Amino acid sequence: MKRMNKTQRNANNARARRIARVRTRIQGTAERPRLAVARTLKHIYAQVIDDTSGRTVAAASDLEVKTAMKPLEIAAAVGKLVAERAAAAKVTQVVFDRRDKRYHGRVKALADAARTAGLKF
Repeated sequence: MKRMNKTQRNANNARARRIARVRTRIQGTAERPRLAVARTLKHIYAQVIDDTSGRTVAAASDLEVKTAMKPLEIAAAVGKLVAERAAAAKVTQVVFDRRDKRYHGRVKALADAARTAGLKF
C-alpha cells in the first residue's frame, strides 16, 4: 500500500475540516431536506437527504444525462433532474450543502438550475 506524503495528508485534513465546518451549520429535516452536491473531476452527483430519518428522498447524477454536452450544461441538467424528482416526492424547500467545494462553476450551475426548476433554498 502506498503511503501518503506530508502534503497529501495536509490536503486531506484540510478537506475534512472544510466538510465538517459546512456540515455543522447544515442539517436536513423532513420539512426542509439537505441538497448535497458531490463533484469529482469527471462527474457530478446530487442527493436530497432527510437527515432525521437518514433517507434519500431524490437523487440524480450526470450518468443519467446525455454526456455530449459541456460540463456546465451537464451540471445544469443534473440540477433540473434532481429538482423534478424532489418535486415528485413533494419537496419544495431544501438546504444547500456544497460540502468542501466553492460555490462557483459546476456547483453554482447545478444550484441555479435546481432553483429555476422550482426548488427553494
